Formats: sequence, structure tokens, C-alpha cells
Amino acid sequence: MNWMLETELFGRLCVAVLIGGLIGINRFLHRKPAGLRTHALVSLGSALAVMLVFRLPGSDAQAYSRVAQGLITGIGFLGAGVILHHPQKYRVQGLTTAASIWVTAILGMACGAGMGGLALGVMALALVVINFGGNLEHLAERLLHRWREEDSAPGAEHDRRQGERRDES
Repeated sequence: MNWMLETELFGRLCVAVLIGGLIGINRFLHRKPAGLRTHALVSLGSALAVMLVFRLPGSDAQAYSRVAQGLITGIGFLGAGVILHHPQKYRVQGLTTAASIWVTAILGMACGAGMGGLALGVMALALVVINFGGNLEHLAERLLHRWREEDSAPGAEHDRRQGERRDES
């Protein structure tokens, strides 16, 4: 047994748990159905699956590809379990949590492949999107609503046609 290699591999798993745990804490603090344990385990399992494929004798690029495809698809089904449709409210809930589970799996895969630094950077980007994306969506919605109100104001069509005529001349 090579203790140096085993320590490095265990370190990769620890980084995967840390990354999944940080995203999971965010989801927990926002009272979402999948929290720290789910995200940490998804990341850990993904990292371990990738590491095992790298260690299997006779593994080739096709084996890596099949593991990646299986993980990405399988985690999609897990994420689907947190998506709820509310017909009374005409809305769907849980898409961001489902997406965070999916991203966490891929981050775990990156850790397992030895790209922990990249995974930490992408985790930071994911947390920015999760934390600030909703505010940006609300801002865009308000701006779009204001633009639509201005566009539908009395005389707006007449003003638009007058502008088009000026452009033609």
C-alpha cells in the first residue's frame, strides 16, 4: 500500500465533501429540501466513483466516459425528486436545488479526477449564482415590466410609428 497515494486520494475525497457541504449548507439555510448531507454525499460518491475508475486495471477513456455519463444522468433523477409542481400557483419549485445537486456531482467528479482547485473555483461561481441569481431575476423582471408598461402606454404605438418614419427618411 502506497501511503502517499492513499493520503492524496483521501484528500481529494475531503475536498469533495467540503465542496458539497458548503453548497448544501447554503441550501439548508434557505430551507430547501436537500441540504448539507445530500450535497456532501453526492459529491463524495461522485469523487469516489471517478477515483475507482482511474484505479481499475484496464480502464480506458471509454470507461471514464461511461462513468461520467452514468453519474450525470443518475444524479439528474435524484435532482428530479426535489422538483415540485404547484398547479394552483402556476409555478415549479426546486429547480435550483436540483441544479445544485447536479453541479455538486460534477464538482465531486472533478475532485476525484484531481482537479480540486478548479472544483473550488466553480463552487464559488455556483454559490454566487445561487445567492445572487434570484435578485438579478427580480431586477430583470421589474425592468421588463417597466419597459412593457412604457411600451403599452397610450400613444406609444403612434410614437413608435413616428420614429420609424423618421428613420426611413
